[in-house]
Amino acid sequence: MEKVLSIVLGGGVGSRLFPLTKQRAKPAVPFGGKYRLVDIAISNCLNAGFRQIYILTQYQSASLNNHVANTYIFDTFNRGFVQILAAEQTLESNDWFLGTADAVRKNMIHFQNQSPTHYLVMAGDQLYRMDLNDMLLQHIETKADLTVATLPVPRSRVGGLGIMQIAPDRKITRFLEKPPAEMDLSDMIVPETICREEELEIGGQCCLASMGIYIFSADAMARVLDNSLTDFGKDIIPAAVKDLGVYAYVFNGYWEDIGTIKSFYEANLNLASINPDFNLYYETMPLYTRRRDLPPSKINYSTISQTLASEGSIITNANISMSIVGIRTVIESGANLDGVICMGADFYETPEDKESNRKKGVPDIGIGRSCIIKRAIIDKNARIGDNCRLGIDNLPRPDGDHENWSIRDGIIVIPKNTVLQPGTVI
Repeated sequence: MEKVLSIVLGGGVGSRLFPLTKQRAKPAVPFGGKYRLVDIAISNCLNAGFRQIYILTQYQSASLNNHVANTYIFDTFNRGFVQILAAEQTLESNDWFLGTADAVRKNMIHFQNQSPTHYLVMAGDQLYRMDLNDMLLQHIETKADLTVATLPVPRSRVGGLGIMQIAPDRKITRFLEKPPAEMDLSDMIVPETICREEELEIGGQCCLASMGIYIFSADAMARVLDNSLTDFGKDIIPAAVKDLGVYAYVFNGYWEDIGTIKSFYEANLNLASINPDFNLYYETMPLYTRRRDLPPSKINYSTISQTLASEGSIITNANISMSIVGIRTVIESGANLDGVICMGADFYETPEDKESNRKKGVPDIGIGRSCIIKRAIIDKNARIGDNCRLGIDNLPRPDGDHENWSIRDGIIVIPKNTVLQPGTVI
């Protein structure tokens, strides 16, 4: 019987998601009002019955540790676990992880103790819902050493991805990492037989791009890591294509790499659309996260459209459209939010806390009265004073970092624990 050990790659510094990664690892970034990015990868594993999961990280891991420890608690009968492995010094090495493959190599001693027959390796910052059991079944049926999850993409989108050439039996015969735009890729087009079998709507003019999700047989994993190569996408996969049986698993569904502020912002707001690309209401394959036992959201005479309101929120006389309202978000009277992601708060303020805020001249946690905010991300525990105007006035907003706010692709980002005094204009 197959025993799959799942490895979630926590990523590096996460500079492209800064300032959301200023105080936390990338997988710990809040998503969809109540989740964390890492919940997506873990949920896909749990829905497939893969209950032995390691998360590899080395940057700002305190928030991630707290989330995992309070969320993924298994009983003593199923032998499941979700465990974080941070970079550590050993007698063999005192370096940090030098890349994705290096991170796995340095932790093989922990993995081998579980005696897996297969390893599932996946990123911790992608949005998708996949039947990983189906991928494992194909891996076994083809007797593959390595199976790479792939996504059909049009030729115009392959520039920043790793793409592959496959035979009609789905064996990968060639791998290219981020090919230049002018390169002739006619020999990389997906075979017509595969297009018909997978019912690819863009068949005939599409290539297969790597999703960064891999299944290795245990002996194959040992072989590919018996060297000094540091990265799966750049080094390990191209080398394995030449020496091992590497096959493509074709995934014909929604997938998004949450790697930048823009992609993070757009993927979040898409959840609130009438027909979202990623369906949170899919009962047979749920998205798991921490149980907080918060009260229902309370909405006091407000106009809300195409918005997700997470539990524990209190919204009073506000106008909110195409937005995400995170847990424990307090939005005061007269606020107007359009295209705003509020990540919420870690706690409620008591009347005594609010009285202390008055004496200190500090706004309460949440969105103050008569604020007008557009195209913005408000991180956790931010204090937005009354009458603030963010993203509304016709002011130049070039990308950059400022004392208590940042701008990326025209999106205003208010970092965690930030205080914006009343009347602030950005």
